[in-house]
Amino acid sequence: MIEIINRQKKYPIRTKAFKRLLGELSARYRLADPEVTLAFVGERAIRTLNRKFLKKDRPTDVLSFPLGEKGADGKFYLGDIVIAVPVAFRQSRTKGHSLDRELRLLAIHGFLHLLGYDHSAGIEDEERKAHRLYLT
Repeated sequence: MIEIINRQKKYPIRTKAFKRLLGELSARYRLADPEVTLAFVGERAIRTLNRKFLKKDRPTDVLSFPLGEKGADGKFYLGDIVIAVPVAFRQSRTKGHSLDRELRLLAIHGFLHLLGYDHSAGIEDEERKAHRLYLT
């Protein structure tokens, strides 16, 4: 099951579109109905998570918390993605595209981290492929 949580109110989020995006990514990577949560939060929440889990006392754009294991209930728990919408908004303005596009870029990035891709092992190549499929 894919769950989308919007914990911020300032920016409108098309939650159904993100559920569809994560569903399409799950199918592309042959994941049969994974449990994954995508949460949209404010700067304070992401800063707290970044400080607690990565020991970096500052806001960031996206964090991923991979699980990648089957639970006792037999479901496959892929993990959680958390996106700071205010940070994404500033980045979208700097890059000259919409907030929706920036949020989709970050959701794809976070999803690939859940799959085990990292910055030293080819996440950029995989992102380019996914961007061509899901952002054009």
